[in-house]
Amino acid sequence: MMPRIVMERSGEMEVFARIVREGGFSAAARSLDLTPSAVSKLVARLERRLGTRLLARTTRALTLTPEGEDYHRAALRILRDLDTADQAVTGGTVRGRLSINASLPFGRMFVAPAVASFLARNPDVTISLSFTDAIVDLVGEQADIAIRVGTLPDSALVARKLGQSRRVICAAPSYLARKGTPREPAALRDHDCITFNFRRPGASWPMAVDGETIEQPVAGPVLVNNGETLRQMALEGLGLARLGRFHVADDIARGDLVPVLEAFNPGDLEPIHAVYVGGGPVPLRVRAFIDHLLAELAAVANLH
Repeated sequence: MMPRIVMERSGEMEVFARIVREGGFSAAARSLDLTPSAVSKLVARLERRLGTRLLARTTRALTLTPEGEDYHRAALRILRDLDTADQAVTGGTVRGRLSINASLPFGRMFVAPAVASFLARNPDVTISLSFTDAIVDLVGEQADIAIRVGTLPDSALVARKLGQSRRVICAAPSYLARKGTPREPAALRDHDCITFNFRRPGASWPMAVDGETIEQPVAGPVLVNNGETLRQMALEGLGLARLGRFHVADDIARGDLVPVLEAFNPGDLEPIHAVYVGGGPVPLRVRAFIDHLLAELAAVANLH
């Protein structure tokens, strides 16, 4: 007698993988637009069918049993294969809605142009852009991709490095003519330094002094919440700013901003990553856009 075909197995795997990724039944239910009770019943049915416990549930934590770990690995592999099969049938067409978050400077300079060329090649995609220097919750904001500048905190997100950029302290010629050019880090105490208003109190800039990196306290009359406004304030002659080299390379080349204290620049590099939620098949539209963005950035000198 042939075994009964269980048609809903891929759905069970999808829900199980989402529970593991989200870290709980309720979070998985929200992301799948299901009720927590429906998710719980599905897992119970799955465990009943397999004859083993996959998840160890307590009031505080949700962990995989050894059998659950094996099933999770196999489920992810099968779901990826199913995704590949779907793409093969559709000819690998990139389609659907793609939500992208990036910092304002990086978004304006690199993401927006990449979106234009990407849509020219993939007309079946609809893109939603959000440019902000705030760190967004990809799951909560339902964003597919976020471009993040700086060291990434530990998380369950998958990251692909796009490049890196050193920082530079710079000011407009009008400011330097009015206030003078600082010659050593300690001189920053007597200068107007434009800083971010979302960083911890007591802003400081790293400086290389006698072979060591020190933190030089800085302060000024203007605080901003994004890098593009910081650049604009520097161009207006309101003070010194510490910005990514990629952000101000054209301003420096034109002479609109002048680097200062380069002899004390620690040469610290800020990595730039595209991050997205892992734990399951990565949608083709996500992979395709990140690949496209990497290709577009390949020739950008200030990101390598």
